[in-house]
Amino acid sequence: MDASHAPTARSAAPAADGQFRERPFPPISGWLVLPLTLGLLAFAVGSVVMAIRREQPPLVLLAIPGGLLFLLSCVGYFVVGPNDSRTLVLFGHYRGTVRRIGLHWTNPFTSKKRVSLRVRTFETGAHVTAALKDPTGKVLQEGTRSRHPLKVNDLDGNPIEIAAVVVWRVVDTAEALFSVDEYEKYVEIQSEAALRNLASQYHYDSPEHGAVSLRGSTDLVGQRLKEELDGRLRGAGVEVLESRISSLSYAPEIAAAMLQRQQASAVVAARQKIVEGAVGMVELAMEQIHAKKLADFSPEQKAQMVTNLLVVLVSERGAQPVVSTGQ
Repeated sequence: MDASHAPTARSAAPAADGQFRERPFPPISGWLVLPLTLGLLAFAVGSVVMAIRREQPPLVLLAIPGGLLFLLSCVGYFVVGPNDSRTLVLFGHYRGTVRRIGLHWTNPFTSKKRVSLRVRTFETGAHVTAALKDPTGKVLQEGTRSRHPLKVNDLDGNPIEIAAVVVWRVVDTAEALFSVDEYEKYVEIQSEAALRNLASQYHYDSPEHGAVSLRGSTDLVGQRLKEELDGRLRGAGVEVLESRISSLSYAPEIAAAMLQRQQASAVVAARQKIVEGAVGMVELAMEQIHAKKLADFSPEQKAQMVTNLLVVLVSERGAQPVVSTGQ
């Protein structure tokens, strides 16, 4: 209980914007305090043994303060693992955050709240049920994972189902604990809200070539989702590392109609390519005939020849054209 570790007026004061900011706290090494803790235990046990051997019950009273100090000393120990932290709060005053790995000791009356600094992944619409265990800890039934993509309307008003994966981590433990209630739930709710808002600003498929759309610009949409989440989660001590669209489809009630529209668009585009190729082949054929002087055609015969060649090249079935010889 060093005076250097006592709370100060600054430790209880929030930042200028009304939010707490993380600051490092230098704890006492647990290995330095361990001999004192073991000494208190030895003193308490020794007092009881001496009272029994000498048959002097008053000596047992010496074991009481030694035992209480031993128990209080044990409460002051805590361990910080890799990519982990402990946020210390003493009687409502934020004292600081310990990120240094190892065994540490601090005031036994200090609340030590664990905040993981690991990178975490969250998918919108995903629900995980906990595993069923017996009293001994044996797993009776594995947990299940289900996915329910969000149903929203795109810019055209079409109902779509969309989900996104958000990669995030805590960068300020004080903000994460004191600025919001249950920061993990806060990240999930804000991610779903941001995804709904973003999906309503774009077409599923843009009618203009090269324009931004949910299906054609997934990287750009993911980047804009990350930027929006950064703005929403900045005050909660959370940093968004990456966000990407993981699932995108039309809602079942319009999926069949939209599939027919996509198929029709594909057929039109394919026929357009076929016609362009057929016109080029006809033009090349007429140039070759004229260059090699294979035949001289009147305008009516040229029109008939072009018609016959186009029928042969464009038709999906085997055509049997009748070619006029000019007789």
